[in-house]
Formats: sequence, C-alpha cells, structure tokens
Amino acid sequence: MIKMKLNRLQNRTLALFQELSKSSETSAAIEGSDDVSIMFLPKAHGNHVHIGNFVVSAKEASGFTNEKVWQALERKGLAKSEYPFRLILTKEGLDYDTGFKDQFEMSDH
Repeated sequence: MIKMKLNRLQNRTLALFQELSKSSETSAAIEGSDDVSIMFLPKAHGNHVHIGNFVVSAKEASGFTNEKVWQALERKGLAKSEYPFRLILTKEGLDYDTGFKDQFEMSDH
C-alpha cells in the first residue's frame, strides 16, 4: 500500500474513523461497495471521547469537527465527505495503516 502524506491530525482522525467503522452503532456498510458510512460521531464529555472500547482526549478527536481534515481525507481518496453529517470511508481509507492500531487507551468506564 502506498503511504500518503497525512499530517498528524489527519492521520489520527482517520484512525478514529476506522475505529468507528467497526461498530454497527456508529456506521453502516454501503450496499454494493466496500465503503463504510460513519453516521454517528461521539461527542466529548469532559476532556475525553469514547470511541468503541477506547477513550481518547477530546483534543485528539478534534478532527471530527474540522472540515479541512475531512476535505483532505477526501482529496487523498481515503474518504468521501458529507461534512458535518457523515463521512464515508473508502476501501483505501479502511485499509490505510495509520500506525495507531495499538496506540489507543482502553476505556475504564
């Protein structure tokens, strides 16, 4: 797989979208394609956000509310932006190695 130039915020946001794509509570497969629609973005409470079984700081999840990040992922073919309503991860976006696979902290609540 070709490594693209993503800045830190874009890369981290993509990794979080990938986690959201794994749950039927936050995403749905798009019929007839390998793409996945992310339809629910968790909101921060306090200084953190729950993403599946993980907890990340609200600052680390700031790309969820940054239209420029969504646009950058779309330009690179990793997603299709319908900001702020939903983001569709393409097969390339789902398969992209962000390097964050084992970096997230498990939630204790």
